[in-house]
Amino acid sequence: MSRITVPLGERSYDIAIEEGALDRAGALLAPWAKRGRFVIVTDAHVEPTQLPRLAAALAAAGIAIETIVLPAGESTKSWAMLEELTDRLLALEVERSDTVVALGGGVIGDLVGFAASILKRGCDFLQVPTTLLAQVDSSVGGKTAINSRAGKNLIGAFHQPVHVLIDPSTLDTLPMREVRAGYAEVVKYGLIDDADFFGWCETHAAALFAGDAEARRTAIGVSVSAKARIVGEDERETSGRRALLNLGHTFGHALEAETGFSDRLLHGEAVAAGMALAFRYSAAQGLCPAEDAARVSAHIAAAGLPNGLAAAGIDADGATLVAHMAHDKKMEGGKLPFLLARGIGQTFLAKDVSLSNVAAFLDAERGR
Repeated sequence: MSRITVPLGERSYDIAIEEGALDRAGALLAPWAKRGRFVIVTDAHVEPTQLPRLAAALAAAGIAIETIVLPAGESTKSWAMLEELTDRLLALEVERSDTVVALGGGVIGDLVGFAASILKRGCDFLQVPTTLLAQVDSSVGGKTAINSRAGKNLIGAFHQPVHVLIDPSTLDTLPMREVRAGYAEVVKYGLIDDADFFGWCETHAAALFAGDAEARRTAIGVSVSAKARIVGEDERETSGRRALLNLGHTFGHALEAETGFSDRLLHGEAVAAGMALAFRYSAAQGLCPAEDAARVSAHIAAAGLPNGLAAAGIDADGATLVAHMAHDKKMEGGKLPFLLARGIGQTFLAKDVSLSNVAAFLDAERGR
């Protein structure tokens, strides 16, 4: 088993990574079953594939469970589902000393984490991510949220889990589209500040998609280590260091908003297109070598992910997409910071980007 620590002083926690860990969850998670039980929250897609494994492992250790199953999909990150979840947790008499388990992908992790942050003014929760995207990114770092009419993740809180248990074998039952979408967040860590890891991605992506255990372990381990380090340096995104993790997300969230946060465009797919756009925009501004932007775009396409507006099924003009960006939670003083690049592994935060210039760039991108 690999263990990586998120260094946050008294609130530090471990991320445990092991093939088959779900089948040993009784022993591995027992320290957090303070009243001898867990309340597990999952979704309708994960329930038949992973819940029986977790339930059997906990039962073998004498840990009782209660289960809440919610609908699958981005629409579950809503006020309505937050109200339903908190009502059901209260009906189960969850106490502040209890630990709620989020079993699923990023949607379940974000929703459960936010519910735990506000339930009785805060209770513990534990992440058991079952998608590649959640395993390499969203399960770590304590960002919890729901979506609103105005945009994605605009209602939320920082609330760290007490533990993260990652079992790469859960990816065996994941649709390939979901694996590819999660891979976008793997590539992101190479593009931020690790050019060598991006090179590893170019060489090993096919093996990861084929289910190669070593490739999966490396991708997850490197990604989680990078995120744990950055979160430890800047937990609440106050210094700008953690903002680097948003590479591709400003463009990507605008694309998601244009598709109504639906399954037309998965979050990881939007991030992939957003990263390619961020590199091409950087190249257009003379910040980044054109060959680096082309290399990023080519790898994203080779991974079966959209690398631009047309590939993402977006035909909106620049003004429309920039209007979506205006609702971004990172907007400050009427200005929106952008993650741009000076090259692969050289991402930086730019605070002087003209939105009208971005709109013009996006209009030009429509013709690609």
